[in-house]
Amino acid sequence: MSKSDRELYKQIRVTTAAKEPSAVKSRAYRGLSSVNPANSSRVLYDIELIKQDIINHFHIRQGEKLENPEFGTIIWEAIYEPLTEGLKRLIAENVTEIVNSDPRVNVDSILIEQYESGIIIDCTLTYLPYNISEQMRLTFDEDASSFAGN
Repeated sequence: MSKSDRELYKQIRVTTAAKEPSAVKSRAYRGLSSVNPANSSRVLYDIELIKQDIINHFHIRQGEKLENPEFGTIIWEAIYEPLTEGLKRLIAENVTEIVNSDPRVNVDSILIEQYESGIIIDCTLTYLPYNISEQMRLTFDEDASSFAGN
């Protein structure tokens, strides 16, 4: 390469067009759910996924999960018992343990009430990555197939 060619290369400047930063559309959590027929997609993101994970945990009776007998909830057995203050305390501890086992959410308050055929639990939850608080109502009915969470 000649001296003039080297000088020519030094003079050449390549510039790129400035890119506008794209809007961040990524989501922190992504998962699948087939339990809600109202969803047009089976994909859940962020808070909706966290809610579904918590609801799934409450569908499992304590002792049903293989190799992890401590997993699940005691509420399914408690709905047949008189709702004393001691039982309310045990249920509140169980709900707190279940919700707080998920690092994405924290339970702020729990209200437990009995209704004609089951137990209603109102929880105030804080979704930690988003700093959003929201109420979740869990309804456990004496008919073991009936459970609602929202």
